[in-house]
Amino acid sequence: MAGLLDKRLWIVSGKGGVGKSTIAAALALRSARAGRRTLVCEVNTQERVSRFLERPPAGPEVSLLEENLWAVDVRPQEAMREYALMVLRFETLYKTVFENRVVRYFLRFIPSLQELVMLGKILYHLQEKLPDGRDRYETIVLDAPATGHAITFLNVPHVLLRTLPPGPMTREALKMRDLLVDPQVTAAVLVALPEELPVNEALELHSALRDQLRIRTHAAVLNATFTERFSEGDLEALSGHPELYQAAKAHHDRAAQAVLSGMKLERNLHVPVHPVPRLFVSSFGRAAIEQVMGHLEHLVTGTS
Repeated sequence: MAGLLDKRLWIVSGKGGVGKSTIAAALALRSARAGRRTLVCEVNTQERVSRFLERPPAGPEVSLLEENLWAVDVRPQEAMREYALMVLRFETLYKTVFENRVVRYFLRFIPSLQELVMLGKILYHLQEKLPDGRDRYETIVLDAPATGHAITFLNVPHVLLRTLPPGPMTREALKMRDLLVDPQVTAAVLVALPEELPVNEALELHSALRDQLRIRTHAAVLNATFTERFSEGDLEALSGHPELYQAAKAHHDRAAQAVLSGMKLERNLHVPVHPVPRLFVSSFGRAAIEQVMGHLEHLVTGTS
């Protein structure tokens, strides 16, 4: 199967708490290491990616983290200004309209406006060009919101096309939708833990992406897995040592659960599932992200 390097927009999502920001950071770092100009976009978050890579917070402006790697925290207020300037072109007109206190009050009641301007900013960067005509960013890694919010966020173009009359906003929505549904451009990476609820939520997200949004799931990552270390013979040998036996049995059971979770994902998603082992580290920073990146090599390059 082709690797992520064949796509330009990598959408990383899953249930909250499964480590999707960890995976997004590792994927972005690997893309940059491949020599691709890479922008990792977080959506109104605590800027975990910059922190994991032990770099200063990026903030709402695109910031260089290291060679070939930039980051931005896409926030509603700043995205509103940028999106409006992209559409209106003139800053004077923006200030007249969008910085008017009465107008700003009513803007709060436009459905999905915040999601629209944030998604619009991300997809603007996807289409942004250098003076010589090359793509400014060859890879955009979107550290998307957790499952439910991700569906709402990515569904905005479809909602606008269904509800608004033809005009500038629907033309923008059409461009956004066409980029998101193009399998040559966009790939979703679903992240789960080897537990029932995160796996089930990944399957629900896959169904929503496929049926509602027409976004293709490229692969899944099963994060924080336990690999088998103790055979049945080992457990039997430890039976006379209750504390050691309980520790070994707990590890054995979690390894078995990881196998079952991986099988369930593969059977229902019909895409490769990439396990990332649980890391036992005192602090989760750059070194840990480097380790995670190594386990995602096949996902990024498509090599076996």
